[in-house]
Amino acid sequence: MVVYLPIFALTGVEGKMFHPMAFTVVMALLGAMVLSVTFVPAAIAMFVTGKVKEEEGVVMRTARLRYEPVLQWVLGHRNIAFSAAVALVVLSGLLASRMGSEFIPSLSEGDFAMQAMRVPGTSLTQSVEMQQRLEKAVIAQVPEVERMFARSGTAEIASDPMPPNASDAYIMLKPQDQWPNPKKPRDELIAEVQKAAAGVPGSNYELSQPIQLRFNELISGVRSDVAVKVFGDDMDVLNNTANKIAAALKAVPGSSEVKVEQTSGLPVLTINIDREKAARYGLNIADVQNSIAIAVGGRQAGTLYEGDRRFDMVVRLPETVRTDVAGMSSLLIPVPANAAQGANQIGFIPLSQVANLDLQLGPNQISRENGKRLVIVSANVRGRDLGSFVEEATASLDKKVQIPAGYWTTWGGQFEQLQSAAKRLQIVVPVALLLVMTLLFLMFNNLKDGMLVFTGIPFALTGGVVALWLRDIPLSISAGVGFIALSGVAVLNGLVMIAFIRGLREEGRTLRQAVDEGALTRLRPVLMTALVASLGFIPMALATGTGAEVQRPLATVVIGGILSSTALTLLVLPALYHWAHRKDEDGDEAEVVS
Repeated sequence: MVVYLPIFALTGVEGKMFHPMAFTVVMALLGAMVLSVTFVPAAIAMFVTGKVKEEEGVVMRTARLRYEPVLQWVLGHRNIAFSAAVALVVLSGLLASRMGSEFIPSLSEGDFAMQAMRVPGTSLTQSVEMQQRLEKAVIAQVPEVERMFARSGTAEIASDPMPPNASDAYIMLKPQDQWPNPKKPRDELIAEVQKAAAGVPGSNYELSQPIQLRFNELISGVRSDVAVKVFGDDMDVLNNTANKIAAALKAVPGSSEVKVEQTSGLPVLTINIDREKAARYGLNIADVQNSIAIAVGGRQAGTLYEGDRRFDMVVRLPETVRTDVAGMSSLLIPVPANAAQGANQIGFIPLSQVANLDLQLGPNQISRENGKRLVIVSANVRGRDLGSFVEEATASLDKKVQIPAGYWTTWGGQFEQLQSAAKRLQIVVPVALLLVMTLLFLMFNNLKDGMLVFTGIPFALTGGVVALWLRDIPLSISAGVGFIALSGVAVLNGLVMIAFIRGLREEGRTLRQAVDEGALTRLRPVLMTALVASLGFIPMALATGTGAEVQRPLATVVIGGILSSTALTLLVLPALYHWAHRKDEDGDEAEVVS
């Protein structure tokens, strides 16, 4: 149960995914432990009567016949066996260091999600027309697409606000057996959709999956797989640096849909009031600003009563006038009577007489994190793992992009979550392994035997790493949970073997006799433990349904690790025990001679 403690230390998404599994296993083991010391002995006393006869089946008899000569060879050539075992552990460590990594395997959801971003200030009507052209192009050029629908813009008070120039589209695919080529790889289909979208100008596109897109946005605030956050003060410097980073990311193999956050380009009507001209008409700045505020923002002009309900009547200029320079230039500004042509009446002058109006491009948005301005450069990763992509991209950015003084960058997206989980596990896993070692020492009251049992863990990790490499699965949090679960099974196998050999030694067997008899006698329990644990994970390892991508690394690690742990427990562990206790045997023989 101790080996599952690191899983409870996981937080965030990974914690919510694997806490139930760890809790279930711990409670099952706790219940099994209680039953084994209460119900099972009582049941044996009640139902098992007479002499118990133990018989070996054909399978176990064959396994014993094959196992015994191999065991004798290993015991006679310990140096070769130890060297081979150490070499396997070292090679697997080197292999693990070269393997890719990712946070959580990407699920195959069956459909796509596409976000289209257009120039800031694009009207809702224009955005809808451009989206319709995009949908027609994708459906016409990609026969696997069944239908496509989208939403453009959402209200600012909605849970997911989005400007009118942005559209979220959902691409629904036909059943795979209706595709022209049912075996077409998913990456190839994504490339075809991207090609069709690229043929429709005026937008930047980001292709993902419906759940994955929301998942990325919820855990990191960006919809893409990875993001580079550029922090600083000056928006111009931030944008220039972000554009350089985007250019460097596009050159990294595996990058897709690299884009810089839209921080500018929003058309803004700028009104600069000329104080001298306003003063000639007896106006001050507040008078002009008040008229502009009423025209643009509106003001209550009265109240409409309808039964027991009342409604405020607000007047302002129509939108076509508010967004038009010529229309706003003609806005009439009231001037004092002494400035008008008639001395006893209020006059009006157009706004253009006292102000300069101009339509300029202003900031679209200013994002902040922890009180600092930032610009986000986002990218999706296709055809490779996340860890190696970030490693290569970091090296490329260090070489090609000079970050100005007072500005800095951090990685966001799934890689940020991967780093957070890895740092937490780097602290908790060693603590859990130390607890395992402490329990082994308390059980044997012997550090040497505890260390011998503990060697099963690196032997098990060897098989897990090799299994991932053979199936071309990168390291992930899911695989890490598999390694944690594997450690418990590996220790259990070694514990069964060493405890029995120690018992034979206490009965008076010589070291070699105890090792031979203990290894052969414990063959069946070790094989049964390994087979039960590994066979239970085979459906998860071979599953192809939705969600199988998360289960597959965990099951692959456990199966591969159990196979290697079992082989090394049956062969190397007896030889290790014989080697570690050879001096004890020499001491016993000297005592007998004396």
